[in-house]
Amino acid sequence: MSTDIKNLEPKALWNYFYELTQIPRPSKHEGAVIEYMKNFGESLGLETIVDKVGNVIIRKPATPGMENRKGMVLQGHLDMVPQKNSDKDFDFTKDPIDAIIDGEWVTADGTTLGADNGMGVAAAMAVLASKDLKHGLVEALFTIDEETGMTGAFGLEAGILKGDILVNMDSEDEGEMYIGCAGGMDANVSLKYNTVEVPAGHIAFSLELTGLKGGHSGMDIPLGRGNANKLMNRYIKHAMDKHGLMVASLNGGSLRNAIPREAFAVVTIPAENKVKFMECIAEYEKTFKSELAATEPDLSFIAKETDMPANVIEPQTMLNFSRSVYTCPNGVLRMSNEMEGLVETSSNLAIMKTDNGELIVNCLMRSSVDSAKYAVGEAIKSAFELAGANVVLDGEYPGWKPNPESAILKSCRETYQSMYGVIPEIKAIHAGLECGLLGAVYPNWDMISFGPTIRYPHSPDEKVNIETVKKFWDFTVKVLENAPAK
Repeated sequence: MSTDIKNLEPKALWNYFYELTQIPRPSKHEGAVIEYMKNFGESLGLETIVDKVGNVIIRKPATPGMENRKGMVLQGHLDMVPQKNSDKDFDFTKDPIDAIIDGEWVTADGTTLGADNGMGVAAAMAVLASKDLKHGLVEALFTIDEETGMTGAFGLEAGILKGDILVNMDSEDEGEMYIGCAGGMDANVSLKYNTVEVPAGHIAFSLELTGLKGGHSGMDIPLGRGNANKLMNRYIKHAMDKHGLMVASLNGGSLRNAIPREAFAVVTIPAENKVKFMECIAEYEKTFKSELAATEPDLSFIAKETDMPANVIEPQTMLNFSRSVYTCPNGVLRMSNEMEGLVETSSNLAIMKTDNGELIVNCLMRSSVDSAKYAVGEAIKSAFELAGANVVLDGEYPGWKPNPESAILKSCRETYQSMYGVIPEIKAIHAGLECGLLGAVYPNWDMISFGPTIRYPHSPDEKVNIETVKKFWDFTVKVLENAPAK
């Protein structure tokens, strides 16, 4: 049960994390958690600001004797990714998360946990509430809507914050420190379609592609997991050619920054093709499982007879759309030349659905090279414009260029080595940390990112390692204590 996590160490951090799990806070629905954070700051007697977009800033003065240290901004985002298993009855706008201790990990019951970025937020809260830590000026910056548009980071105004160092607490591997991240851009595709009557002699089926792991479209993109939308489209294209399949509706993926785990379709076929159609479904399931054996052991692809739809999508439009989806770039597109093992450029075909007479696709491109990001965007735009679709590229945000000579990096590296006897790994990340946007508003900031170990964020398998939470906290305390002098 959720309350069990309140007994974990460090108790202050875990108790604040528990409180966060009880507040529904999916992206775009942060009203309750904004009010909670405002009341939290004011209850401590600390200067508390809610800016015009909803970011919460809480300022705590330096402790005696630490006034000569550079001010630190502890930053995390208040929103969480709302993902659940299809058989889970759960409303992210109303229901609290049920956190569970599972051996060395804390996870949730069939939903995302919200450790991304609840752990960073809870750690900053524990610092603000502490009575015995040594630190210079501390400002906590809690941004909104990081997961679906970085609205909070985009809306942050210059001049509100006074600190010199940004400590982003939103990375997911303890023992690693991040000094750079990828930028991103969205592709929004819409293709209007006409419908036709279902031909006489057709029967209807519901296609269900489930059991994939999904995950974070940046952190997990190099793991080779299946993309439910690409797999579903692969079959649909084949069955349109071979079995006379017609499509009534599509519904795959739900979030731009999550690798789609499930895809569904309602289709019709001529009744005389039923046997071959069902055999083909079984063959494609076998093929998908074989190709993805190492990453998707629980993949399932089935067809169930269902009620006849009122109509189906005009076949040529659907075929053109399917061809575009087939050619749409997806997955890792290029590895970095500068940092071994780092993805440079990727694309995630995140959402594929029918909606009010339109076929919709949403993609998220990431790259640490701006020109490569634009090139992928143009490739996606070209693929779908050939089908007659309208394509809008927007939501661009900058990356964060590494600074190996950073003073906070030097301090953090020395602190970690003195505490744990090993040198932390220094990395850049193929994900959209807010640092790029925030650093553009406050170009004087020296920036670093670290956090506890979190696995499978953006999916119902999300979990956080208990031991690393303690190390993350202890390290944060020492980083504050060892803040560089002004």
